[in-house]
Order: sequence, then structure tokens, then C-alpha cells
Amino acid sequence: MDERLAPLGINSSQHIYLLKICDHPRTSRDSPLNSVYVHPSNVVRMVAALEKKQFLTRTPCEQDKRTWRLYPTHRALAICDQVRAACEETEAVLLHGLTARAQLDFQSALAQIGREIAEKQGVIRAGDEFDV
Repeated sequence: MDERLAPLGINSSQHIYLLKICDHPRTSRDSPLNSVYVHPSNVVRMVAALEKKQFLTRTPCEQDKRTWRLYPTHRALAICDQVRAACEETEAVLLHGLTARAQLDFQSALAQIGREIAEKQGVIRAGDEFDV
């Protein structure tokens, strides 16, 4: 993924944040915390990196000035489809050679492992399109 995303100016740690912000403009900075299994400091770091690279902008939330709203820039929107294609190609490589049933079992097992680890870590997250 990193090799595929490098020409676009992002890495495999940043791509999920970019896609979520492109798909849900005006999201709060805390919103990604509800849909990924990472420590909050990692979200803050990724958002800052994407802002520095001019893939997103942030504005204070109208209701709570301590919270920020995140918006994709034209630069982010321009690469969104390429990022999705890189994700699909990487997934195809990882699942190549597995039967359709084995692919479903593998994806289901990964999702279950993620949920169990999150539960043990006390992470509460909302489900999204990346859940199986």
C-alpha cells in the first residue's frame, strides 16, 4: 500500500482518514475515533499530517469551539478514487488464491479479532462500511 500511495502524497496509515473525511465532509475531528481501532493521539497526528499536506482543512465547530470540523480539499478529492483503487488492488493481492468462502471466512475472522481486541482495550466504536 505504501508504494502504491506514495505518488499520491499519503501513506497506508493516512489513507483511511482521507477516505472518511472525503466521504463525510464536516465530520468532527473526534469522529474518526468512533470508527477506527487506534489511540486518539494517532488520530490527532494523522489529521495534522493530512492538514499539513493540504489534504484537509479544519474549522472550529459552531456548537463547541474546542472541537474542529474537517473538510477535504480539492487535492484530497482529486485522489480519492485512486486511493480506493489502491485499497481494492491490495485486497485482491491478499485474497488471491482463496476460494470465495475462504475469503469471507478470513474477512470475518479479521473483523472478529478487531472487535475482541477493541473490547479488551476498552475501545468503543461505531460500525461503518468497513465492517464485515
